[in-house]
This record gives sequence, C-alpha cells and structure tokens, in this order.
Amino acid sequence: MIHAASWRRFYRGAYSDAFLDGDVESDRRAVWARRLAAGGGGSATIMAYVGAETAGFVHVVFDDDEQWGALVDNLHVVRDHQRRGIGASLIASAARAVLEHGAGVSMYLWVLEQNVAAQAFYTAQGGRSVERAMVDPPGGDPERLAGTPAKLRYVWPDLRDRFGS
Repeated sequence: MIHAASWRRFYRGAYSDAFLDGDVESDRRAVWARRLAAGGGGSATIMAYVGAETAGFVHVVFDDDEQWGALVDNLHVVRDHQRRGIGASLIASAARAVLEHGAGVSMYLWVLEQNVAAQAFYTAQGGRSVERAMVDPPGGDPERLAGTPAKLRYVWPDLRDRFGS
C-alpha cells in the first residue's frame, strides 16, 4: 500500500517505530475504507499512473477550512517514480479540482517539520509555510507518536495565481 510505505519511509522519527513497523497498513486501510464508503462530492482522490502501474495519488477535501480552503490530506508518490514530475502533476490536479468543485480558491496541507525535502517541493510548487503546530497522533493514539513532532501548514492562498482560473 502506497500510503503505508510512504509513512514508513518519511514519518520515521515522528511516528513510533512500533506503529510504523506494526499496524500502520491496517490503520491506513481502515482510513481509506471510511473515505471511500463516504463518497459524495466533498473530496476527490486523483491517481497517477505510469503505464498500468500506480505511481502516486493525491486526496483533497474541498472547503475543509474557512480560512485556508481545501485540504490536501494526502500526497504520496511511489519511491521509484519520485523526481519525475508526478508530484507536481498531482498538486496541479488537486488545484484544478479545487477550482472546479470547491467554493473557494485556496488550499493547504500539513507537512512534518522534519520532512525538509517535502517542504522544498511544496515551496517549489508555490506553497508557503504559515504556521507550526504539534502533530496529531494517528487514530488519536499518543503511543503512535515518537516524542512531540511538529508539523507546518503550507498554503496556496489563491490557486488561480499559479494554476489558472
């Protein structure tokens, strides 16, 4: 599962090893089962493929926050397909989906403070860091965290500026 593999690679040090090496996959499957069962037009999951192989995905929740707009809840690219423009394409697809289906023109996401490579990527995509907060434990279980990791909010205040109208 792409989501669990990405967490195991990039969330180590923020999430406990016991969680990442243990039930992270079942946790992510449960989250996705709930999302897919909910359906509706309040969100979109956009997949990226290289041939028949899944290369990544982005999940965006429209109109999530009154101030910041749509939430990019997940963006993950399979390790073998990173640095090929897939992440940039997924961010652009999420932005277009927000402009087409959301009520607003802005979007945001949270990134682990320790994930400086992702921060550089989001900055290159036009996002800017505006806030620091503590990470919420997965599933509300504080035992799943390693210490007190922080996260940064990255925002795109007006998607029309970078991704069209």
